[in-house]
Amino acid sequence: MQITNEMKVEFLSKSSNESFARVVVAAFVSQMDPTIEELADIKTAVSEAVTNSIIHGYENSVGYVRVGCKIIDDFVEIIVEDDGKGIENVELARQPLFTTHPEMERSGMGFTVMETFMDKVEIESELNKGTRVKMIKKINSSR
Repeated sequence: MQITNEMKVEFLSKSSNESFARVVVAAFVSQMDPTIEELADIKTAVSEAVTNSIIHGYENSVGYVRVGCKIIDDFVEIIVEDDGKGIENVELARQPLFTTHPEMERSGMGFTVMETFMDKVEIESELNKGTRVKMIKKINSSR
């Protein structure tokens, strides 16, 4: 396996930057000639990961969210990371409908959505140091 292209971007943890992250990743992945469905899946997963960093990682403070993408053969690897508060129990957080913010609409499905739309999702988190979500998807369309 060989990396054929790579990009990284960093932005403030403001909800207005969630759509920016979606567009940047979609533009980068478009060179792989994905189907519209594959692109929609990736954009949705990126939205969930970035939103988690903003809402849960930084809560009411401002920090940086980093997004990196690598094209490795027919796969795209996307990493979303923050230096926020971290996740106390990653396995519990992965459970559908688990949330630390029950008052918020759409809470509790972020990791489930990422796992539904991507082929592989890995989560690393350390309290008070941040969270790193690595998502991998095979792009099946022919080039």
